[in-house]
Amino acid sequence: MEKITELTSEDIVTQNIERLKEIFPTAFSEGKLVVDELEALVGEYIQKDKEFYQMTWAGKTEAQKEANKVSTGTLRPSKEESKDWDTTGNIFIEGDNLEVLKLLQKSYSNKIKMIYIDPPYNTGKDFVYKDNYKDNLSNYLELTGQTDEEGKKLSTNTDSDGRYHSNWLNMMYPRLKLARNLMADDGVIFLSIDDNEQSNLKKLCDEIFGDENFITNVIWHKKYGAANDAQYFSDVHDFILVYCKNKTFWKPNLMERPDELNAKYKNPDNDSRGPWIATNLSVKTYSKNNDYIITGPNGQKYTPPPSRAWVVSQEKYSELLRDNRITFGKDGNSRPYSKTFLSEVQNGIVPITIWNYNDFGHNIGAKSEIRDLFKETTVPFDTPKPTKLLKQIIKIAERSKNDIILDFFSGSGTTAHAVMALNAEDEGNRKCISVQLPEPTDERSEAYKAGYKTIAEITKERIRRAGELIKKENKDKEGIENLDTGFRVFKLDSSNINAWDTSVDEFEGQLDLYAENNGDHIKTNRTEEDVLFEILLKYGLELTLPIQEKQIGDNTIYNIGFGSMYICLSDHITIEVAKTIGEWHKESADANPAVIFKDSGFASDADKTNTIQTLRQVGIENVKSI
Repeated sequence: MEKITELTSEDIVTQNIERLKEIFPTAFSEGKLVVDELEALVGEYIQKDKEFYQMTWAGKTEAQKEANKVSTGTLRPSKEESKDWDTTGNIFIEGDNLEVLKLLQKSYSNKIKMIYIDPPYNTGKDFVYKDNYKDNLSNYLELTGQTDEEGKKLSTNTDSDGRYHSNWLNMMYPRLKLARNLMADDGVIFLSIDDNEQSNLKKLCDEIFGDENFITNVIWHKKYGAANDAQYFSDVHDFILVYCKNKTFWKPNLMERPDELNAKYKNPDNDSRGPWIATNLSVKTYSKNNDYIITGPNGQKYTPPPSRAWVVSQEKYSELLRDNRITFGKDGNSRPYSKTFLSEVQNGIVPITIWNYNDFGHNIGAKSEIRDLFKETTVPFDTPKPTKLLKQIIKIAERSKNDIILDFFSGSGTTAHAVMALNAEDEGNRKCISVQLPEPTDERSEAYKAGYKTIAEITKERIRRAGELIKKENKDKEGIENLDTGFRVFKLDSSNINAWDTSVDEFEGQLDLYAENNGDHIKTNRTEEDVLFEILLKYGLELTLPIQEKQIGDNTIYNIGFGSMYICLSDHITIEVAKTIGEWHKESADANPAVIFKDSGFASDADKTNTIQTLRQVGIENVKSI
């Protein structure tokens, strides 16, 4: 039985090296990359000039390294804060999104179809997480009071800091780098931002996603009117940058045609093909073949306007005329136009780059949504995003109604709210992963006095209330009781496994600790389910897979994903456990499941050997211990 000695997140550096070995095997010698050989293989693509177009800032190198580091943390389940734990496909993760994104690498790599983020805008008042590149997980636990009884205040990034923009870029770079790994090949990301960092964010995304994968820079008109107390200009818009992972695989969906546009189509001649509009028959591009005389029904001659030509050849024009697709106006005396029928136009319109608040919502409406949900208190969100905006973004972005959508600056929880609302509208099965830092609320705020000690607590409550409201508003809709308005809550924490601390000189002290735990290297304050989900993460299994349980004496057996993995972390593992797993395996379609036990759970080596042999008899060879 193989022993699992360490559980870490995806090792991105090792992964990249393996890819390089596949492409350039001769560039490696004794396992090491030979840079000169690699340069020879890529030839003229090497940039040797010291001056070339690039974006750099103080701390960029460390930010790049941070994106490649593994995390030794884990995500601990919190069933008591979850909603519909056993049936939901949605996830809420409380923690620093840098570490969380690392932990999601194995389970969700290339699976996320759409990402939306509304990060801190770096206005001098917004929170900016101060990453500690030496040990970011410990830094997070200390800042959030999990390792320091007094706790520590999270910080803001003021413009008096000499590295004002650099601090913000250092925060964003590794997070976006990791986010790209999670995106499917046909995935897309939408990033809200204002003027403070828009230009920097655009250059940053050009580097991470590739400027060839830039789609557009949307201007969202977010406010009704001007602020007359503005010092210079009244800011009434935000930017939304749009990048895809690979332009070859992604195109925006068409937006719904507005009723007023459809109303322009009329049918004055009672054409059997239905309503139509008159379309210009000439174009700016001149073509001699398309420069001819058209004779109207009243004998009048028409030529294209100066420097223009007809849009079709004379032969094609004759076909259109015979098919009653040319109009000369009601009395037959106007210039020729072609008839474009409503029944033949594409079912929607191409998205435009200026989004008005009537179609995409506005900040005041967003605040009203939250106020209606939290009638008993005021929650501290100055500029929440409206669900109308996120619903439109999802419609433009999605590849199917089963997409996984990620928001790792979840804030007020608008994205999760929008996903549930859209699923209610079109019977979709989209899933949402929300990540939010437990940023403390102001002790003087109404939210704090109402019991919400962190922003994450407000976010979770908003999602709960939004789900109930959606079901209430759609109570007469068939099947609404099946709408997924739940979410599994997980919290970032240190690993459940006691690892040897090589930084500590007192080796005997560590041995004493190991002895105190009776040889068990699982931390004493952690549950079986804590360890269970750490195993799922590190094995690359999704956090919402169905989990079945069976109790055999004092042993709990977990069946993950209908037979893809079996886990038993009990202290009194017997051969009956193996027999039960074997019977379960017969019902499964998975030919090679993994089975994981707690190594210290066996009373003797004989019990361990018998368990392994019993599993082999039913065709299960992949047996490991932790």
